[in-house]
Amino acid sequence: MTTTVLPQEILLAEPRGFCAGVDRAIEIVEKALAKFGRPIYVRHEIVHNTYVVNDLKERGAIFIEELDDVPPGATLVFSAHGVSQAIQREAERRGFQIFDATCPLVTKVHVEVAKLHKEGYEFVMIGHKGHPEVEGTMGQLESGIHLVEDVADVARIQPGQTDKLAVVTQTTLSVDDAAEITAAVVARFPRIQKPKMQDICYATQNRQDAVKVMSPQVDIVIVVGSPTSSNSNRLREVAQKLGTESYMVDNADELQPEWFEGKQRVGLTAGASAPEVLVKAVIDRIKALGAVSVRKMDGIEETVKFPLPKGLKLEV
Repeated sequence: MTTTVLPQEILLAEPRGFCAGVDRAIEIVEKALAKFGRPIYVRHEIVHNTYVVNDLKERGAIFIEELDDVPPGATLVFSAHGVSQAIQREAERRGFQIFDATCPLVTKVHVEVAKLHKEGYEFVMIGHKGHPEVEGTMGQLESGIHLVEDVADVARIQPGQTDKLAVVTQTTLSVDDAAEITAAVVARFPRIQKPKMQDICYATQNRQDAVKVMSPQVDIVIVVGSPTSSNSNRLREVAQKLGTESYMVDNADELQPEWFEGKQRVGLTAGASAPEVLVKAVIDRIKALGAVSVRKMDGIEETVKFPLPKGLKLEV
């Protein structure tokens, strides 16, 4: 008679879960609700996490995609992913009270694009088509910014000129994929200007690095994150590329017991927009399947904190 091997240990990645940009974005909506009352309108999901969005909906946030859905005089929050210049101008024209929850690391990319555009530069942007951050960054300019999603795209783009060309990237990409595509861009346009500091954010990098350290030590990797979350998807891919079976779940209910058969050690991490309450629920579920210990990996301690926009301080 064969006995099924059940999980014995959970190895927790460090760091995991919320980053400073996500903390700030959620706090902006919470503070706006506390100061101005319900409803507060938010353009696009404030961060890409189902639990967070549903929690804020219950508290009075209304998530919209089109500015036509926002009534005159309303308070409007832009999501952490950023918006195009056209959306910004239209929202201002309509007279909404606006709070911008764009992650400061995304804003840094926008500022760089605006500055170099004034100097006559065109851009190659590495990112995922249709992602709101990519739409926001590309929407900083009316033209002259060319999207590449993979190495094959690099051969297809046709910039108007190549004397002044700069590369920018979506902040939540796989570090390794971005490096590979950047190398192809540089091979085709040797004089292209690269960012002084890479655009991929510190939190994305740190979480991917932690998964790289964790994956060889475990039999399976579980990533807590929503399907729309770019950085969560990349974490699962990083583990998979290292040869470790990996799955992404929005919540503990999505865990399948058969995944854990024959797997003694489970690696667990969470995307930058996934709250710790979901990680705890996943731990409880894996414990119910047999795991008896939880061990935290050593890892980088993140101390970054971004200030809130003016006008959200609550009167004491």
